[in-house]
Amino acid sequence: MHQLSRRRFVMGSLAASALSLAPRSRVLGANDDIRVAIIGNGNKGNQHIGMFKKLPGVRVVGLCDADSARVSEAATKHFGGDVTQHADLREVLDRKDVDAVCVATPNHWHALATIWACQAGKDVYVEKPVAHDIWEGRQMIAAARKYDRVVQAGTQRRSDPGWQEVVRIMRAGELGRIQRVRLPFYSLRGSIGHVDHAQAVPATVDYNLWAGPAPTSPITRKQFHYDWHWFWETGNGELGNNGPHILDLARWIIGADALPPRVISVGGRFGWADDGQTPNTHVVFYDYAPAPVIIEIRNLPAKPGQRTSDNYLGVRSGVIVECEHGSFRGLAGGAIYDNDGKRVRTIDGDSGRDHQANFIAAVRSRKRSDLNCEIAEGHLSTALCLIGNISHLTGSQSTPEVVRESVKASPVMSDAAGRMIEHLALHERPNADERLVLGAALEIDPAKQAFANTPEAAAANGLLRRTYRDPFVIPDAV
Repeated sequence: MHQLSRRRFVMGSLAASALSLAPRSRVLGANDDIRVAIIGNGNKGNQHIGMFKKLPGVRVVGLCDADSARVSEAATKHFGGDVTQHADLREVLDRKDVDAVCVATPNHWHALATIWACQAGKDVYVEKPVAHDIWEGRQMIAAARKYDRVVQAGTQRRSDPGWQEVVRIMRAGELGRIQRVRLPFYSLRGSIGHVDHAQAVPATVDYNLWAGPAPTSPITRKQFHYDWHWFWETGNGELGNNGPHILDLARWIIGADALPPRVISVGGRFGWADDGQTPNTHVVFYDYAPAPVIIEIRNLPAKPGQRTSDNYLGVRSGVIVECEHGSFRGLAGGAIYDNDGKRVRTIDGDSGRDHQANFIAAVRSRKRSDLNCEIAEGHLSTALCLIGNISHLTGSQSTPEVVRESVKASPVMSDAAGRMIEHLALHERPNADERLVLGAALEIDPAKQAFANTPEAAAANGLLRRTYRDPFVIPDAV
């Protein structure tokens, strides 16, 4: 992952500056259509096509995917084939009839696509996790500021009126002091299987364009699409896949505008013996004060042979805010409970269905303060996932006994890790071949967004920035 030499690809700064003026001046007219291109035409990209098409004053004028089959299928489904199709996103960014792009590519492309789009004068809606590593997330913010671009992160529940009400209640202290935020994400997945030799790239995929910033490594998975999530070169595991949504809500609730001073994790990949690299069971503790945040990921069923996931206090996937005088539990809507567990108020939500509309409104107003999840917010919530993975990657194999002893000083982490170990024991895991990884206990300098003061700090800092494949290089100066 970190073996390639670092080279630079510099887009013409004068050309980029000139391009940046055109879209900004034309969208000031509120009656003009905003012309959007969708980059990445898989499942999420198709959802965005449908959402943007519905917005008044918006035209989807281009589709782009390195898989010609995907872009063709999306064009046929949504436009009867009557829309411009691209394989290379640089062709989209060269178009003067595109005002904004929606980036729904695999994770490893999010940052470079956004930075290039900003340089080309386009506004950007970028899916979560907004970046593949922390350094490139910072570069995305720098590009948005330098080129005065509107950049929205795709953590859409910031646009959910129900969640806005939950945050208001918590910030106002209506339930007293927030004591902790628990984030269970218990979602069933299965093995991705095992291959004993490199797989052929699908004939419809331009692998050079698909890999982009990542190495063009041999494909060691049966399913080319989607399963890239479970390989470090292109994905960020379940923590980076679904973690940004609920970690963003936790950070919003407690008002955290920086990384926590400490992080520690425990987990591993259990039960499948497949080719995936990332954890399918993962507990990460973020030592925010005065209210710590803990996320618990489980992809295995509640018990062997079952087809249902586990839950914590009735929540399978969502947010539990524990306060002095009650709690909130939910995700797509939820409820407030008193300390006896009695439901006292239901809060409805819409899962942020107006998030794309919020982006378009900010494109028209030219005020990034109008965005419900501006790129700086998306970066911090993504970074929480990334530091959790870095703790895992700089940790070491351990045993349940050592894990319990190592985290006993923190009651909330001890509780979560203990329940995780009990869950794995039901599946007869971990065993001699599948041992827990006790992540490094990392100290963080929130201002520098870097690690310090621990033996693992140097290794952890080495994972803050990946290497890039020429010419798909994020420049030092955007």
